[in-house]
Amino acid sequence: MVDILWFIPGHGDGPYLGTDIGKRIPSQEYLAQCAMAIDGLGFDGALLPTGFGCEDSWVIASSLIPLTRRMKFLIAFRPGSLSPTLAARMAATFDRLSNGRLLLNIITGGDPVELKGDGTFLSHDQRYEVTDEFLTIWRAVMQGETSDFQGQYEHVQGARINFPPVQKPYPPLFFGGSSDAGIKVAAKHIDVYLTLCEPPDMVAEKIAKVREYAAEAGRTLRFGLRVHVIARETEEEAWGAANQIMRYVDEQAIADAQAKLQRFDSVGQSRMKSLHNGNRDSLVVAPNLWAGIGLINKGIGTALVGSGEQVADRLKEYMDLGIDTFILSGYPHLEEAYRVAEHVLPRLRGSDHDHILRHGRPMGEWQ
Repeated sequence: MVDILWFIPGHGDGPYLGTDIGKRIPSQEYLAQCAMAIDGLGFDGALLPTGFGCEDSWVIASSLIPLTRRMKFLIAFRPGSLSPTLAARMAATFDRLSNGRLLLNIITGGDPVELKGDGTFLSHDQRYEVTDEFLTIWRAVMQGETSDFQGQYEHVQGARINFPPVQKPYPPLFFGGSSDAGIKVAAKHIDVYLTLCEPPDMVAEKIAKVREYAAEAGRTLRFGLRVHVIARETEEEAWGAANQIMRYVDEQAIADAQAKLQRFDSVGQSRMKSLHNGNRDSLVVAPNLWAGIGLINKGIGTALVGSGEQVADRLKEYMDLGIDTFILSGYPHLEEAYRVAEHVLPRLRGSDHDHILRHGRPMGEWQ
């Protein structure tokens, strides 16, 4: 069965890109509205982002546990920002207090300027070496082992946790990295490999490469897709909504955003940029796949735009490639969650959708 997650906008929200007009701050009240909608509409969980521009993902998610019943919390965090043993205690505690509702999104790439602000002065490949060592320790202690580890970046003696997580062997690990260094880490440690939404042929090529690396490591992975969605009753309405999101974006805003993205050393970000190269001329890069958001936003820069049937059909095409997990989002996230739940989710899940709305998903299905 396909897993469909939404997004909790810890950096704020709004109906437009490139402007503060209509901006919604990430208050507890607004984030609670988003979480309760996600929980009630039948999404399986939600991603909580991390970074300089966001409220802390762990704290937000913890505050939302008692307000929700079924949804899982996909908490993003950077291995270099805390010790692996502390991260294990945090994860195990959250998993117990939420009754097994934790998922973890491991973030290694990003903006080198932001990373320096957090005390990380490592090269692209060195950051993945840190992630490898971090996850070696983290996975061991989460499975009840005592770890003595001496690496180039991480060093622990007698590392362990006293209280285990609910999920076994530990909460599932999500990760996205398009470079060879990133794919090697995924093949060795990760449960769900995430890719940003590129045209299907590019995604198919990436999945094949990751599977090859994983097979060499003696492992198999699941695959997930991260994409924005603009779904309406008709395709015409959807493209009108896409244009509305960009109504305040001018050429100077695009130039400023693209200049900032130039400093990123992320291969995945570079692949997103290659879809539009900073201009508006040809932003439909595959059927219903629009690269306009990448003109102004970092990270995921594509959206599936169309009627509910069209969006569901495009997602099914990615499922045929091996994707079984989708992390969706849209602007504003609260209203778009309702639209996607109305127009898209029933078409993806069929007869299972009503059961999920009433009873949720059995916890074991995530393993």
